[in-house]
Amino acid sequence: MTYKLVIVESPTKARTLSKFLGKDYRIEASMGHVRDLPANAEEIPADIKDKPWSRLGIDIESGFAPVYVIPKGKKKTVTELKKLLKGADELFIATDEDREGESIGWHLVQLLQPKVPTRRMVFHEITKTAIQHAIEATREIDQKLVEAQETRRVLDRLVGYTLSPMLWKKVKPKLSAGRVQSVAVRLLVLRERERMAFHAGTYWDIKAHLAKDNKDFHAQLVAIDGVRLATGKDFDENTGKIREDRKVLLLEEDRTKALAAKLRDSQLSVDAVETRDTKRSPGPPFITSTLQQEGNKKLGLSARDTMSIAQRLYEAGYITYMRTDSTHLSDEAIRGTRGAIASSFGEQYLSEKVRQYKTSSKGAQEAHEAIRPAGDQMRTAAQLGLKGKEAAVYDLIWKRTMATQMAEAKLRFTTVTWQVNVDGEKLEFKSFGKEITFPGYFLAYQETLDVGESEENDEESLPPLTEGERHPVKDVEPLGHETKPPARYTEASLVKALEKDGVGRPSTYATIIDTIQQRGYVFTQNKTLIPTFTAMAVTNLLEQTHGDVVDVEFTAGMEEKLDEIAEGKTADGLLKEFYDKELIGGIESGGDLDPRTVCTLKADSFAPYEVRVGRYGPFVEIPAENPEEKATTVSLPEGIPPADVTKDVIEDLVAKAKLGNEPIGQDAESGRNVYVLVGRFGPYVQLGENDDEEPKSKKVSLPKGLAPEDVTLDKALDLLSLPRRVGLHPEDGKVVNAGIGRFGPYVVHAGKYASLKPEDDVLTVNLDRAVELLAAKKQRGGQEPLRTIGNHPETGEPIAILDGRFGPYVKHQKTNASLPKDMAPEDVSLEQALDLLAAREARKGAKKTTKAKTAKKKTAAKTTKAKKKA
Repeated sequence: MTYKLVIVESPTKARTLSKFLGKDYRIEASMGHVRDLPANAEEIPADIKDKPWSRLGIDIESGFAPVYVIPKGKKKTVTELKKLLKGADELFIATDEDREGESIGWHLVQLLQPKVPTRRMVFHEITKTAIQHAIEATREIDQKLVEAQETRRVLDRLVGYTLSPMLWKKVKPKLSAGRVQSVAVRLLVLRERERMAFHAGTYWDIKAHLAKDNKDFHAQLVAIDGVRLATGKDFDENTGKIREDRKVLLLEEDRTKALAAKLRDSQLSVDAVETRDTKRSPGPPFITSTLQQEGNKKLGLSARDTMSIAQRLYEAGYITYMRTDSTHLSDEAIRGTRGAIASSFGEQYLSEKVRQYKTSSKGAQEAHEAIRPAGDQMRTAAQLGLKGKEAAVYDLIWKRTMATQMAEAKLRFTTVTWQVNVDGEKLEFKSFGKEITFPGYFLAYQETLDVGESEENDEESLPPLTEGERHPVKDVEPLGHETKPPARYTEASLVKALEKDGVGRPSTYATIIDTIQQRGYVFTQNKTLIPTFTAMAVTNLLEQTHGDVVDVEFTAGMEEKLDEIAEGKTADGLLKEFYDKELIGGIESGGDLDPRTVCTLKADSFAPYEVRVGRYGPFVEIPAENPEEKATTVSLPEGIPPADVTKDVIEDLVAKAKLGNEPIGQDAESGRNVYVLVGRFGPYVQLGENDDEEPKSKKVSLPKGLAPEDVTLDKALDLLSLPRRVGLHPEDGKVVNAGIGRFGPYVVHAGKYASLKPEDDVLTVNLDRAVELLAAKKQRGGQEPLRTIGNHPETGEPIAILDGRFGPYVKHQKTNASLPKDMAPEDVSLEQALDLLAAREARKGAKKTTKAKTAKKKTAAKTTKAKKKA
């Protein structure tokens, strides 16, 4: 019996589609891409290994043609799809409708070489209506989209594989460069340089506390004798002083406090009351970039986590396709949204007219509708039974969609000007009020301010006030302020900046932000993205050798050219010109650059010192007082932002290093010196000199809360005695030890470790407490599952979630699959667990195939060797 074969990317998408397609359809998952450029030397085809361009996987001698291979982990999948195609009378390619999906579909057709009718099936939501329409309105694979995606892939490979080796030579091994990745890193570095060059300015003002009709409010001093008081925007960030063109009064601390004292018994008189009514309209429905931004600001999710959750919601049929640049809403969606508003909020909250939004993104090319709840019912997260982060992201999308068809919000802003005379000086105060007279769409959705953003004025609700009213001052606060450096980027603001400048595509931002963190270019602190010193050095190098490649405008221009290819324009000459001029030309120009110079960073904030980036991290080199002696190097602690490194910080580290150069005493037993030192991973104690004579001196990290200056000789020797024997375990009589390792203090028994809690002391923890910690860890780690999800549909065996050393994981029989970072154990559904297990099984199969081939090669080699001997 024949069937119609439908190929999608994931098992979840396949299961959801199966709800709407009959028994005549067989739906299978390709598990993403089935072909790609060679990932390593092992995957390079034998017939091109002798080519000078083989490592690139791109034939630069013949029109930059890509060389495609089937990755090891996908060979089994391709074989199974070919087998299934033999029993099919029709093939439907139902991969996602963006460039990436079109490319996956094209590669499938190229590999499978179907002899049956082949149709391209596209849809932006997985609902019964959408799938039926997609089956009836199939098309051919769009070669323009395929070519645009292929050009983009080749371009990215050329940049990464050409520039990365230069970074290995000039900076340090294992670094990588990327066409969009390196531009994103440079944006962060440029902001950090601004912060390093920033000089803070100080100014003062006064806040007067008032009341009327039992309602408290305040007024801010804004002018004296008609001269406006200086505020933060009046300062030059490069000098910390008032800009020359500003006619303002800068209050000093003493004068401010003197004025405040005189105001305590005074009355302020209302000089003027101004009101302004305004309306606010809702923003457009979500596209990829705005969903990432609001997911970060409202839910604290990374761009990667937001997109991962959205992908699951789409594949489960709950939302429309999540990689889109379009703000358009279909008629079906608008009808459903307006109906939901009427029932959930009331008819009075509907907008007078249907509201549509014009897409403004450069090169919009993804799906053809905004991200919204799928279908026309517009069900809530609770009605769908969603929980955890999936419910939170869905709710965000639902509310944003509702807001688009709701009435405008109406607001009234009030500015009250006050006056008072103090010792012949006329002081002017202002109060700013905001009142929502009609909430409109605010009932559903309001955008969130990002880190570093603030409202223009300190607005509050004011009581009714009229000219001539006088009110006594209840309290007075003299307030000192310091200007702030430019705010660092958050994931949300970086996505916004990349999109605004036309760098990359929103569908790639999540991967880019994740990559630059994984590669050690960026770390997060208080939700902000901070470039490392390595990022500073790499950007320094690329600006000198490949200025255009890391330039925002140049990269945006390249994106426009790639978009033109998707519209049908030819790519002739684009790759060759870019490769020869921008990449190879830059490599040649940078050949003579001294790596030491590239990796040396200077800044006024820590002058006269210089920070160097070494193989093991950033450090400061301190010249020896005696020219014949070696310079001293002091490591900068991991996780310190470059703009936070000042002269004082370095000198404090130098002082601690010098202290460490002098032993705090000797170990009586060995006669060796004992030191307290500060290294890359923090402070530690060391026994011995750690020189050529004693290359393996023992080191033990200081426990949290113990400062280097507080370490006595006895305490140091106690730490150096670790690990210590705590006692014998009551169950088996085996030794229980306590020590300090890479992840902090621990107890260990029979190879099983348990971390100590903050209240435990590694030097004094007793056997009872150690046994208790080990037992708790054992219960969490392997004996009792965190939860049992259900039974596997094929084996009937249970699928459970357990807590392992590296986090929670799904277990079925002998297969274990780690949970993604964004997936909480309590949120995992049976379908999601099956997807994770299937992906893990696919990887295991690839490894077995590789091992079998390796064993076969070794056997063949031994046989050949034996024959030669014979």
